[in-house]
Amino acid sequence: MPSKNYNISDFGEKKLIKRLLSQSQKLPFKSTFFDQLSIKSWIDDAALLDFGDSYIVATSDLLLESAHFPEKMTFRQMGQKIVTVNASDLAAMGSNPIGIILAMGLPRDMLITDFDELVDGILEACQKYQMALIGGDTNESAELTLCGTCIGIVPKDKVLMKSGAEEGDVVAVTGPLGLAAAGFEVLFGKELKIKELNPDFKDRVLKHALAPEARLEKGVLLGKTGAVTSATDITDGLISEIGEIIDASPDGVGITLYEDMIPIPPEVREVAEIMDKNPLEMVLYYGEDFELLVTIKKDGFMDLKHSLELHQIGYVDSSGQITMIDKDGKTEIIKPKGYEHFKKSG
Repeated sequence: MPSKNYNISDFGEKKLIKRLLSQSQKLPFKSTFFDQLSIKSWIDDAALLDFGDSYIVATSDLLLESAHFPEKMTFRQMGQKIVTVNASDLAAMGSNPIGIILAMGLPRDMLITDFDELVDGILEACQKYQMALIGGDTNESAELTLCGTCIGIVPKDKVLMKSGAEEGDVVAVTGPLGLAAAGFEVLFGKELKIKELNPDFKDRVLKHALAPEARLEKGVLLGKTGAVTSATDITDGLISEIGEIIDASPDGVGITLYEDMIPIPPEVREVAEIMDKNPLEMVLYYGEDFELLVTIKKDGFMDLKHSLELHQIGYVDSSGQITMIDKDGKTEIIKPKGYEHFKKSG
């Protein structure tokens, strides 16, 4: 009997990317250029191209209006986000940015004032992350579609990757988690419940959902320390990203998390209470935090935790799995899952 012909929604984003990369590696490159070029890191946030003592870092992200831009997001914020998601990938590699190429699918009836606002957001983010807009293309599209390809550079001895976690390392994040998740709950929640929220809390969580910031400076600084053994950014949920680090690391590597160590700010807890959500679930699975997740040598963590505002959330062990120890000391094995762009309808 023939095997089932699955839909892409049965796979999800991460499995689709892995499938694409595994098939692409079968291609026999014949050109002189590729014969001399070393391509490293098919599983990381960006590809690394050998460039003498450094790597050229290349990454690409695609954002669709219907999937990635909430109704209340302005065109300026949309422009900022396509640059930010690419800058976050560079941050996860410890890379300094060089420039970005943008391809835009634009609806026929888009107002020129909205287009100008979109470009203003792009340029503002480029200036913020100190990268140049070095090219691109436009075409007509049924919905606003933004595709960014970002280029950076990092010395080979400063690069951050997913594949180096070692038993005994500290697992840490670069900031509080769940603020973007709380912001999306506010954006999509019922107005009557939202009115109960502290106005200052509402402003902060909405900012994280609508105007995220890449931790580019922290990524570069972490790369320079030589103490980080693995790294990624938390765009697809904490548990999903931890699973990526485990998959990329040597066999047997696992991670134990402590619930009471995870930095959940009061804004997230208040939104969760009002919206009848579990704040820990929001932190573990929603994504869009844009903080960095790192494993770091214990001595290095002690030296850097204050200067880089690192928060320990657990440690690397030899279990080969993700373990959560809750506030009562109970242990639970967690299976990786997280935010997926492709979802089944219905």
